Amino acid sequence: MNQTRTFLMFALLAVAYFLFLAWEKDYAPPPPQAAVASAASAATPTADASVPGAIPVASVPGAATPTITTTAGPAAPASAQLITIDTDVLKLSVDTRGGSLVHADLLAYPQAPRTHKAPNPPPTVLLANDDAHYFVAQNGLVSSSDSAPADQPNHLALFHSEKTTYALADGQTELKVDLTWQDAAGLKVTKTYSFKRGSYVIGVSQRIDNGSTTPWQGNAYQQLLRVEPPKASNWLKNYTDPETRSFQGAAWYTGEKFEKLSFKDFAEPKDLLNAPIKGGWAAMLKLYFFAAWIPPTGQTEQYVTQTINPDSAHPRYLIRTVGPALSVAPGQSLTSQSRLYVGPNLQGTLDTIAPGLDLTIDYGMFKIIAVPMHWVLSQFHAVSKNWGVAIILLVLLIKGLSWKLTAVQYRSSAKMRKLAPRIQALKERYGDDKQKMQMATMELYKKEKVNPMGGCLPVLITMPVFYGLFFVLEYSLELRHAPFLWIPDLSAPDPLYILPIIYAIVMLGTQWLNPVAAGMDPTQAKMMKVMPLLFTVMFAFFPAGLCLYYAVNGIVGLGQQWWITHHVDREDVVKPA
Repeated sequence: MNQTRTFLMFALLAVAYFLFLAWEKDYAPPPPQAAVASAASAATPTADASVPGAIPVASVPGAATPTITTTAGPAAPASAQLITIDTDVLKLSVDTRGGSLVHADLLAYPQAPRTHKAPNPPPTVLLANDDAHYFVAQNGLVSSSDSAPADQPNHLALFHSEKTTYALADGQTELKVDLTWQDAAGLKVTKTYSFKRGSYVIGVSQRIDNGSTTPWQGNAYQQLLRVEPPKASNWLKNYTDPETRSFQGAAWYTGEKFEKLSFKDFAEPKDLLNAPIKGGWAAMLKLYFFAAWIPPTGQTEQYVTQTINPDSAHPRYLIRTVGPALSVAPGQSLTSQSRLYVGPNLQGTLDTIAPGLDLTIDYGMFKIIAVPMHWVLSQFHAVSKNWGVAIILLVLLIKGLSWKLTAVQYRSSAKMRKLAPRIQALKERYGDDKQKMQMATMELYKKEKVNPMGGCLPVLITMPVFYGLFFVLEYSLELRHAPFLWIPDLSAPDPLYILPIIYAIVMLGTQWLNPVAAGMDPTQAKMMKVMPLLFTVMFAFFPAGLCLYYAVNGIVGLGQQWWITHHVDREDVVKPA
């Protein structure tokens, strides 16, 4: 099988897939509101219509069904006061209205590569409170009594903080920020955020001190709300931007299985989540970064997904976990614990935070190949200190391991190349009699001991490796803003288009070693001739890390093919008697 034709087939499939994604983002109809409404009613009991944005807690083992209000709805209170928290890796804003995290800057990850003109670009924003990019982390307590939501320590209650700014000082390893709430009856709640140096994990505790004369009963909950990211202005941006191609939506871990729900699937009632889960977590994902609520290990919580204000210009998508029932007698205290991760998708480190958290880097069906490849790539980087060099070393390793397989493919192509003139003669001899032509061709193959399918098996074996590496280079945070020679960012297209041009030259060399086979359809022959141009255009918009892999892989493969073709051609030299 001709290697170039095989790559063309898979490339066209990939282009068709990405174009479909881009078209769907630009022209797909909006989710039917009726479906969203029915999904809401199917996921939870009917909410109290008198409470704007009210969503009741679904049934939790040992719990009642209190009502949780959301920030949606015209009567929702505005921000009260913003508290700024600075650590060595995070810059956060906490709203005293509910003690919610409404803004998060990831200080170690700038929005753009550092250059001489812009040595200090602004940090990446993960959580945000504006309507177009809304993404917040909320938590609170909800009573199972009939008290009004305004009288409960939920994420709409007004908390108090002693200071408006907090910072992790030099030499300090831990920082704690307390927010307090108290009602007229004597119930006091202290919400504490705990930060550790170098960590993106935020400890969250809610201490209940019941100074009233009646028992307090209710539930602790955590939730993430987010809007769908703004769409790119045109289909080309959707095609070329890895973030628009990556998964965007909610995800959760059941303790055994990783599941996810894209924003468009929130409109499907059958896909919505409403189930008790033990030992899991709930997250909102985007390319390279994510936020996740992690309940205590071994605790069963109710997980729910929901669409808030589906008729608005920016509907909000929610994933929530609700803990088991809590009961605090008068004069007693109780503390509810949870953790919040706000940070990068660093493979190999997340599972130490919570089981299954590494699955947020979703390689899909190619995970079994992609994960080991990422590990090998990381080892090469540890030695070379450059991700571009690491990619080259990975190419050489893969080519070395697959050398025998690809040699079979190239040898088959070389023999078919030698037989091309004789096959053309058969075509001229038999004309339009395809049956006789086929029989004569197979007889020629048999006589010359050539297997026309000899190059197919190696391609089928190496193709999963090809796709596995595609996802590794596409989703690896490490390649983001990583420089290599003239390339400032391996996760962005080559600014000078040198790598796409190199690959086009490699393809021209491959075509020279594999001239158009006799009998090929004229349309296919024309496509083969324009392939270098097609690949140059396609790769011009691909991340430079991917182009670097393909270019180096093509150069090594071309050298191997030339060597094998040269030796096959020498086999015709007449040996002395």
